[in-house]
Amino acid sequence: MKFICSLLLLMTLSCQSSTNSKDYSGYHKKALAYCKENAMNGGYYFLLDLSIHSGKNRFFIYDFKQKKVIEQNIVTHGACDHFETNVTKYQKARFSSRQDSHCSMKGKFKIGKRDYSTWGINVKYWLHGLEEQNKSAVDRVVVLHSWTRVADKEIFPRYSPLSWGCPAVSNAFMRKLDTRLQAAEKPVLLWVIE
Repeated sequence: MKFICSLLLLMTLSCQSSTNSKDYSGYHKKALAYCKENAMNGGYYFLLDLSIHSGKNRFFIYDFKQKKVIEQNIVTHGACDHFETNVTKYQKARFSSRQDSHCSMKGKFKIGKRDYSTWGINVKYWLHGLEEQNKSAVDRVVVLHSWTRVADKEIFPRYSPLSWGCPAVSNAFMRKLDTRLQAAEKPVLLWVIE
């Protein structure tokens, strides 16, 4: 009996670890309004919640018409250890707009030009910061790209590898993003929150 109870508890904890119960409805409404006001893609946007454990899904594609998340996957955050020791770099994303900080950047970004990358599937998209806190994204070369070391499924309780500030995804997920972005007629919004 003890074994069965332990097994049920383990299964419950496992299910809870991969379920994200956060309410992002406020972000979705603000994102749609922002896209309309700024002539951006009105079909969907990308929401990255870097407060979530890096071994869990935290890159969400939200469809405005269907009013639901239609894709989700793992995404890296920056090491943020170039100028100071960051002993919790795997556990907690930190943010900075400082050049060479290797930190993540938060806020709204416009996904820009598709370009060649030496990483992953050799595709990257330039991120243009739309707010004061992320306006240095292009100068820092903080881009959306893939990396072979990033898993395509949740790996919790293990952590994803660290980037130098770029939101890096798996090769398989990047192929999906690339197909979607190449077909987009207007710039797509990417919003990083914590």
